[in-house]
Amino acid sequence: MFNPAVTDAIATAAIDLLVEGGYARLTMDGVAQRANVGKSAIYRRWPSKLDMIVHGLARLSIPAGPAPDTGSLRGDVRAVMQAAFDWLSDPRIRAVLPDLIAESDRNPVLAEAVAEHVTRPRVTWARAALSQACERGELAAEDVDLVLDMTIAPVFWRLTHARPVDGRYLDRLTDLTVGGVRK
Repeated sequence: MFNPAVTDAIATAAIDLLVEGGYARLTMDGVAQRANVGKSAIYRRWPSKLDMIVHGLARLSIPAGPAPDTGSLRGDVRAVMQAAFDWLSDPRIRAVLPDLIAESDRNPVLAEAVAEHVTRPRVTWARAALSQACERGELAAEDVDLVLDMTIAPVFWRLTHARPVDGRYLDRLTDLTVGGVRK
């Protein structure tokens, strides 16, 4: 129905402008100009700035492929942690996430849209990985959300505060997380 090249150009322009100026300053006119399309091309695809941005973010955020199943709790936690690091290390995500968090405090509709289309798919993917450890008897089901918090939050914190994150850090964090929740 829609030309995929035009849709990609619009989504790319929207994310680029979001990175450059934040959500509040992003306009449909600016996106149309950057993508070299008319505003009608945007509005045929998305009825609002919010929908357009959520679509663009979802393209950057939805994990590709199935959740990891390494055969061990440690391996699964490390794979989820690596995926979180890879996502949060994307320069576009690093640039827009703090702004979106702040804007979400002021805009509950944005907060819900980001949760629905960006956060929940990533959490669902990670839960699927950790559910394998539950099935193997390595992790209590009630600890899955805690492990996710312990997996993602430290990586996010360090990356947003210009602290180094490397393989050694992720390995150590994995060991501490797994050591704290083993059944």
